Amino acid sequence: MSMQVTTTRLSPDWPRQVKTPGSYDWERSATRWLRELVPARYASYPALIRHPVLLARHAQIQVQHEVRVARTALHTARAELPVLGLPESVIEHTIKLYAAELTQLQHIARSVRVVTEALAGHGTGR
Repeated sequence: MSMQVTTTRLSPDWPRQVKTPGSYDWERSATRWLRELVPARYASYPALIRHPVLLARHAQIQVQHEVRVARTALHTARAELPVLGLPESVIEHTIKLYAAELTQLQHIARSVRVVTEALAGHGTGR
């Protein structure tokens, strides 16, 4: 009975595009979602499609890299954007955009982590 409760209680970070672990076709929904997070050339590699946990690992690395890029863009914007001759209003808008993107990417990173844990827990990495 506790197993049933565990499988139906999802983390708040669980992506809505992915079905509940243990439900019919949930791994396929996880694979579809994860494929959207990696460059198309990786998403088409057979090994990554056959082994969703491997795809999840690559998505984790990809999203971590994107978080670093957004963080760098945000932290350097105030110093580097004025040199490009951009108006202050554009610079402020860009800083807000980078901050929003960073928040979104951090949420996606947490979502990938919980999906990866679920995939690894269900033995799909073989």
